[in-house]
Amino acid sequence: MDRTIDSILKIYYPFLAVIGVPINLLAIVILSRGKCGLSTCTTHYLVAMATADLLVLIFEVVQNQISYYYFPLSFLNITHVCRVKAVLLSSAIDCSVWFTVTFTFDRFVAICCQKLKTKYCTKKTAAVVLATTCILLCSKNIPHYFAYEPGEIIDNVPWFCSMKPRYYTDPGWVGFDWFDSVLTPLIPFALILLLNALTVRHILVASRVRKGLRGQSKGENHSDPEMESRRKSVILLFSISGSFILLWLVYVLYYLNITYHFNDDFSFIFEQVGYMLQNLSCCTNTFIYMVTQSKFREQVKSAVKVKSHEAEDYMDRMFRKVVTLQVRNMQAEKEWVTARQSKRIRQVVQETPESILLANRFSILDSGKSNGASGECSQCKAYGTTCGSVA
Repeated sequence: MDRTIDSILKIYYPFLAVIGVPINLLAIVILSRGKCGLSTCTTHYLVAMATADLLVLIFEVVQNQISYYYFPLSFLNITHVCRVKAVLLSSAIDCSVWFTVTFTFDRFVAICCQKLKTKYCTKKTAAVVLATTCILLCSKNIPHYFAYEPGEIIDNVPWFCSMKPRYYTDPGWVGFDWFDSVLTPLIPFALILLLNALTVRHILVASRVRKGLRGQSKGENHSDPEMESRRKSVILLFSISGSFILLWLVYVLYYLNITYHFNDDFSFIFEQVGYMLQNLSCCTNTFIYMVTQSKFREQVKSAVKVKSHEAEDYMDRMFRKVVTLQVRNMQAEKEWVTARQSKRIRQVVQETPESILLANRFSILDSGKSNGASGECSQCKAYGTTCGSVA
């Protein structure tokens, strides 16, 4: 059973990295342009979420999972590097989760709290909230560096990370572990469910009121610009929140120890599926943007077209350079052959004895006389003289 799971994971995590890293980079680039029809504060939250998801893929999927299966003895397994990785990974996961919470709260305020909306849903507030959240979460994860000890000592170099035995018995470490687990993901899970429930309740109540005021309760068909403007924001909110809840559900259930009464094989499979879905949640937001946001799709298509034209121009320039280099090489080779032949002729003339040259000269004279008085034989014509002048 373990071998089967390992075989699946060896294929799953590289595939996840190949898909997840580029699409998160694409989301960061497209959203950063600010041309997707979203408010500036919403754009800030989505860019922060995509960045955190990208870091989770790098630290967890690439450096942990892929390194474990394909590069088991890399420098990443040195204890000091491993400790730093643990801090960075925990911070990235916490930021990814809590940035989703801050985005959900921002949309809750925008939809349900009209008086607070003008003050809270701003670019400056979003930057402050995201920066504060990131600093607090990174500070919270610093103790992870001191929770590990070397697994082995090879040539006086500490390798691998093993949890210290006192981590499970010392009251301080036990309290930290409990706080860390409750902070991520239990509290975010509960907050997202609560905020979405309150948002749905407010939308239903507001929809009834507006329909009554506009006379739609009697069957009249009038468009409501306010509700239409909210619709896209609500769809985006529920898509991101729903994706988070579904993909983190298995991990949360595993943390709540619902597999206690099952056998070890089932518990192991349930745990690995939870981790797989948790890491998959870092790749879904970009697809959600493509499905729910038409302007985001337009920006992606535009970027793909631009890159395709740039690639064509680049290939055309490279082809021209290759052809030019080939022509130059042929000319240089031709000049080299000509120079080589001229050098060989001069070398033969210099190495030929004077007696042979005189003999050749007299043979030319004899052939000229035999051809008549004109003294123009083929050899004389070749040298531009006459046999008579030579005599």
